[in-house]
Parts: sequence; structure tokens; C-alpha cells
Amino acid sequence: MKIRSALAAAALGSLLAAPVFAQTAAPLNSQQSRMKTCNAQATGKKGDDRKAFMKQCLSGGAPAPAALTPQQRMKACNGQAAGKTGDDRKAFMKQCLSTKG
Repeated sequence: MKIRSALAAAALGSLLAAPVFAQTAAPLNSQQSRMKTCNAQATGKKGDDRKAFMKQCLSGGAPAPAALTPQQRMKACNGQAAGKTGDDRKAFMKQCLSTKG
């Protein structure tokens, strides 16, 4: 009888204590909150781009500037070459297009 009473008391105690534990969720530590924020910002990124972004974001550094696509680089160089003609423009475009970033 004593064992049954002890088991019943333990079961009743755990049932009464369960709501208390359910309400006290552990707060996120700084790394967890940083991970949550970075994950939210990384939506739409995939593969190596996402991996690089997450590494930069989680390290707390400023995000690296995004590299320009070849089309964006051509457009930017064309805008900068306005007014140049002939060999001068050709040399400028060659140098501008070979620069990454």
C-alpha cells in the first residue's frame, strides 16, 4: 500500500508541476538570437551564397559588399566611360571590366 501511495503522490505532483514548467521557456542566448536573426535575413539565399552570408552574419561583422554580375559591371563601366572615344575608351573599358567588384 505504501508503494501505491508514493507512486500516486509522485504522479499527482508531476501533473500539478507540469503547467509551471511549460510556462517558463528558457530565453535565447546571444548566439541563438543571432542565429534566428541571420536565418531571417538569409531567406532566398541558397548554397554557397547562403553559407557565406551566414558565416559573415554570425561572426558579427558587416556584410561583405555583393559582387557585381558581369551585366551590372558592363553597365557601370559604360556609364563611367561616357565621353571617352576610340582607343581611350577601349583601354578604359578593358581595365574597368577586368576589375572585380
